[in-house]
Amino acid sequence: MNSALQDDDSDYKKSLRKAQIQLVKLQKHVIKHGQKVVVIFEGRDASGKDGTIKRIVEHLSPRDTRVVALSAPSDHDRKAWYFQRHIEHLPVTGEIVLFNRSWYNRAGVEPVMGFALDEEVEEFLNTAPMFEHLLVHCGFTILKYYLDISREEQERRLKNRLNDPLRQWKLSPIDAKALKRWDEYSKARNVMLRRTQAVSSPWIVVKADDKKSARLNVIRDKLSRCEFHGKDEHGELPDLNRVFLFDERHLKNGMIET
Repeated sequence: MNSALQDDDSDYKKSLRKAQIQLVKLQKHVIKHGQKVVVIFEGRDASGKDGTIKRIVEHLSPRDTRVVALSAPSDHDRKAWYFQRHIEHLPVTGEIVLFNRSWYNRAGVEPVMGFALDEEVEEFLNTAPMFEHLLVHCGFTILKYYLDISREEQERRLKNRLNDPLRQWKLSPIDAKALKRWDEYSKARNVMLRRTQAVSSPWIVVKADDKKSARLNVIRDKLSRCEFHGKDEHGELPDLNRVFLFDERHLKNGMIET
């Protein structure tokens, strides 16, 4: 590794440590004040959700932090109200829960892969904002991140998974179809962002081709949106060119990958 790369890695680790210290302070505040925090991560396959979540929870209390990554719904789940199986995983007072994919599967993977009927998707798009509004009304804080990567970067990462024996657990049959259905996923994403954007639970888009930048910017954005005792008011702010609130104009001006 050359000195420039070493310097970059050293700067990243220092910045990450500072941000993680602030996350610990945030968690202490959440516990003390009995807050309930929901953090949702969505994005294409290989967009970096796992790595970002790992850096967020790395030094947090495992008793008061949970990561939820639900498997495919069972036959029993399919007979239930769509949101029902997610409700049991919501945080209680003093908890932070991170969803690695969430109820938004109904707006992304399911319609693209043919796992949901058009009327089921439409019902979801109509009711998701109401569901989240109710959660906010009941005291939940909801942060929704969409990690956005380019087609070229997704292809590179999926190939790396295929060739890396330590990461092959991440491979799934859906991964193989991700690139072939790029345009379908883009269309579903655009509809999801438009229809489920809300003042109380807005979408926060993260440009994620650079993994380290994405991780830092998600953490810094999260910290900037929460008030807590001991907050570093002079700490690093998120790069607003890399993490920003969704606006429909972003689908046309190149801010979001097409």
